[in-house]
Amino acid sequence: MGYLLLILGLLAWSVPHLWKRFAPAHRASMGDKGKLVVTVASFVGIALMVVGYRMAPVDPIWPESRSMVPVNNLLMLLVFYLFAASGMKTAVTRYVRHPQLWGVRLWALAHLMVNGDLASLILFAGLFVWAQVEVAFINRADPVWVKPTGPANVGKEIGAVVGAVLVMGAVGYVHILLGYNPFG
Repeated sequence: MGYLLLILGLLAWSVPHLWKRFAPAHRASMGDKGKLVVTVASFVGIALMVVGYRMAPVDPIWPESRSMVPVNNLLMLLVFYLFAASGMKTAVTRYVRHPQLWGVRLWALAHLMVNGDLASLILFAGLFVWAQVEVAFINRADPVWVKPTGPANVGKEIGAVVGAVLVMGAVGYVHILLGYNPFG
């Protein structure tokens, strides 16, 4: 049952997010109601993924590598920075197109480095594929990237770094509460 919920969660997340890419006119015709559909489906998808992941049996596919935990944690810090940088338009947005989708892909790869079970493969590889498809469709629809110009705001840069550290600490704490120690 856990695998089924996990797959349904991935679909509930991916399909509404890809709706704008596969059927842009239909999505645009929905206006704010379309945003509500995507938002509700996203929350349902996240809930199903969490419950499905927690319910799924641990079916090993490859050996877990605890030696990769420090690499995972460094990548996760970068992931949180990319999410913050995207919203704050820091310096990295002048070099990295789609920083949030890069963050999702790095998040997925980091978690696959330390988790070798089938549920992890379904969840993290599934979201990696979703992010790859999003990037491909965005780049196909808008192939010319107009990079932000002008100097980056130092205050925003500091805010993004501090925010990334704080969010990583909070997410790490939630992982510990759930029984997954991400720090050791």
